[in-house]
Parts: sequence; C-alpha cells; structure tokens
Amino acid sequence: MQAMQAVPATPAKQPEVNRYAKAIEVSKRVRFDIDRDVIRGRKFDFTKKFLPDGLSLAERVPFLTREEKRFFSQVQGRTYANMFGLVERFIAPKMSEISRDHWLGDQTAFEALVRFTDEELKHQELFRRIEAMTVAGMPAGYDFQPKPNEVAGAVLGASTWAVLALTCHIELFVLQHYRESIETDADLSDLWKDVFMHHAREESQHAIIDELEWKREDAKLTPAERDKAVGDLISLVGAVDGILQAQARADAGYYLASISRVMTAEQASQVREAFLAAYRYQYIVSGVQDKRFQQILGGMITPQQGERIGTALAPILQ
Repeated sequence: MQAMQAVPATPAKQPEVNRYAKAIEVSKRVRFDIDRDVIRGRKFDFTKKFLPDGLSLAERVPFLTREEKRFFSQVQGRTYANMFGLVERFIAPKMSEISRDHWLGDQTAFEALVRFTDEELKHQELFRRIEAMTVAGMPAGYDFQPKPNEVAGAVLGASTWAVLALTCHIELFVLQHYRESIETDADLSDLWKDVFMHHAREESQHAIIDELEWKREDAKLTPAERDKAVGDLISLVGAVDGILQAQARADAGYYLASISRVMTAEQASQVREAFLAAYRYQYIVSGVQDKRFQQILGGMITPQQGERIGTALAPILQ
C-alpha cells in the first residue's frame, strides 16, 4: 500500500457533493417508521432462528439438536441487536460532532450528516424495542455485559480518524451480513429479517458518508498524526475484542444454563469456543475481510502501518 501525503482541507469536489446528494435522495426513499414499517403489530417467531448458521457458526457444534441450534441462534441474535444499539451510541455523537465542519459550508454534506445522525438515533430506539420484545420469548438470565455510555465515552476519546475507520468497518459488515446471509435464509423469523432489512437499507447510505468523511479527515493529517491514528484504531479493535470475549462467556453460560440437558465438559467447552469464534467473525473478521473496507483503508496507510494492523489482528483472525 502507498503512503498518503497529508494535504490541506479543501471544499468538497463535485463528485463528492454528488455522493452526499445521492445519500440524501436514497435516505428519503428508504426511510422507515419503527411501528408502521417494521414491527407492524407483530411478535418474534421463536420457532425459527434469528441468525443464519453462516453468522452463528452453529456448524462448529455438530452435536446440537435442531432445537438447540435454533436457541443458539436466538441467543446470538439477541446480542447482535444489542451490539448495534451499543455502537450507534458513539456513532451518532461522532457524526453530529463532525457535521460542524459543514455548518457554514457544504449544506448538502451537512444535511446528509444530520439525516445520518437522526437515523442512528432511531436505530437505537429500534434495538431497545427489540430487546424488550425478546424478553417475552426467552428464558430469564440473559445479561448484556457492556455499558453503552461507558463504551461510547471510551471510543469517542480516540482520534476522529480511528473512530471513522471503526464506524466504516461496522457499517460495511452490516451490509455484508444482510446481503450474504440474512436476506437469503428462509428459516429465520420474518420479523427479525424485516428489522435487519430496513436497518441495512439505511446503513448503506451511512457507509457512503463514512467513507467520504473518513477520507476528508485523513486529508487533514500529517504522517505522524496518521501513524498515531492507526495506533488508536488498533487499540479500539483490541477493546472491541475484549467486549466480545466477555459477552461470549456470558452468552455461553446463559445458553448452557437454559437448555434442557447437561452437557459434558468437552461439549460445554466447544459451545464456549463457538460463541467467541462467532462474535469475533461477526464484529471484527467479516469487516476486516470486506474488500471495500480493505480498499479504503489501504489507500490511506503505508505498508508498515498495514503490517502493524495485521500483526494486531492475527490472533483474532486465527
């Protein structure tokens, strides 16, 4: 990868203005109301899976019965929704913060960021509603470990470049998960699929804006500042992995305590390993391996910085 030289900030070029405008156009077209368009008076079908096997990695636990695999996917699906509610807690404030750069300038970009922030606030409400709805159909004892405000505060303490990199990574894997796994699985709860269909439609515009704002931020940095930002990104990914390890332990414990049989120590160990592998794949690996993310990041960093990131990711990717 070639190193990117820092350049002074300049007004948005016409192709970039057009991309902000396109994001606004599509945002208006796909905008949804939680009750009218998504929930529509329905409840989750707990006779069906929430997450497809390609995301839950249920195939790594071959001794599970069909019913146990279904519950395996539902536990992970519950956390999947809560994780998005968590990350949107820091994404919305960051987008609101960087919108100030456009206050007295590009009003198209400003509108795109305002709409982005508004949609992320709506998504937080959606996922709070989803959590409340899952309580009725699942056993007691589930615990979502991270504290959203604490996590958001820690993330927002990192450089804007690193936060935008993490945000872009998240929004790209949202699209990948829906298009490649969720949309095509006929065995999922219909309501669950609709939640993530509408979520992905709005996130697809967010990914465009993420890329534009990340590149705009990158152009402001000196090589030394960018190198520090790469270190911030590595730290953020490490912190995410710490959250995933804690939640995987909690969810595996909840799962093992809730099913109708007692597993052997070896089986229980495989369940715990599968939860962690699934969460690392869902929230880190799938995004890192996304070609669009690799192209954007690769256009900003040096080969040496790429090696630093690769070394940090190696234990997770394995």
